[in-house]
Amino acid sequence: MDVAQSTSGLDLDSGSHGRDPSQDVQEMVQLLTEDGLLVPESRFSAYAPDPSTYEGLYRDMYLIRRFDQESTALQRQGQLALWVPLTGQEAAQIGSGRAMQPADYAFPTYREHGVALTRGVDLPDVLRLFRGVTNGGWDPRKHNFQLYTLVLAAQTLHAVGYAMGIQRDRAANPATPAAASVAYFGDGASSEGDVHEAMVFAASFNAPVVFFCQNNHWAISVPSDVQTRVPLAHRAAGYGFPGIRVDGNDVLAVNAVTAWALDHARQGRGPVLIEAFTYRMSAHTTADDPTKYRASADEEPWVARDPLLRLETHLRANGTGDSFFEYLSAEADAQATRLRSAVLAMEAPDLSQRFNTAYTEPHPLVQEELRLWQDYEAGFVAETEGGN
Repeated sequence: MDVAQSTSGLDLDSGSHGRDPSQDVQEMVQLLTEDGLLVPESRFSAYAPDPSTYEGLYRDMYLIRRFDQESTALQRQGQLALWVPLTGQEAAQIGSGRAMQPADYAFPTYREHGVALTRGVDLPDVLRLFRGVTNGGWDPRKHNFQLYTLVLAAQTLHAVGYAMGIQRDRAANPATPAAASVAYFGDGASSEGDVHEAMVFAASFNAPVVFFCQNNHWAISVPSDVQTRVPLAHRAAGYGFPGIRVDGNDVLAVNAVTAWALDHARQGRGPVLIEAFTYRMSAHTTADDPTKYRASADEEPWVARDPLLRLETHLRANGTGDSFFEYLSAEADAQATRLRSAVLAMEAPDLSQRFNTAYTEPHPLVQEELRLWQDYEAGFVAETEGGN
């Protein structure tokens, strides 16, 4: 299937942004239907996950959804400053994350909690940033998973730069393991100039990078069909590399397509753009109210496309019994308890540490500002002691 060629179903002359994007479904790679039935797909069959991994993929999606629910509750209870939900996008993240090899490097936005799970990041560490106790939360070099990027689309440039570094390392030492980077971004970020620049450089240098766009249909309150008149995957043709639209709620298809794209990049054949066609079932962040810009009726068609329900249906139809799901539920409960305990135990570091991380080496101006702050703080202590 050459997904970069067909524009059937699109009325390019209507001038309307109200079309149903689902009419483009014929372009999408899909391996598992909404009814949980396997679909033969010759182009990616060699990269499809083995059935023995299906329960593991479901487990990852289930646990990360529960993590999302618990994190939302913690924010509502005042324990997190902000939270960025991922409900509805579990298949896109788990499927792509599980396709990566250890030497590959992921560059996330601020919503890739599922990818973090697949890269071995301890989930409480993800919440350290949202608790406000650190600017990071984990060692990116340990997991080959970069810290969350809050500046929209900046990580696409970082991913391309890292990929170009991989090229140069291999040129200098051919024994260096083949690897690729993955740039995660959303449909909203795809309108940023950084994405264009990243794709220009990636194409120009044939960099081993996979651009993974989660088209969840909403750039906060702006629908995706206001930003683009054709599927986002088609943009790759303008840069001269492959673009693939995959059913982002089908974890099997996402895993297969991402595995193919990474293999393509590692072999020195250049970048690939993947558009994972999914839907943001929750708010953009906990500071957002989606009822202000979309109706509940807009969400209804996507309820039946739930990525967890889809794979669960397939698993149950193929012999996975209740005991698996019961054990998983208990595991998720234990995870939630551990997560809550870890968050409540997080304490903000002394503010002086913030001054020490401004520069690698001590800076005279920063040191002066630190002394001014220490004198200011000491004044409160003296005043309190004097009052006693």
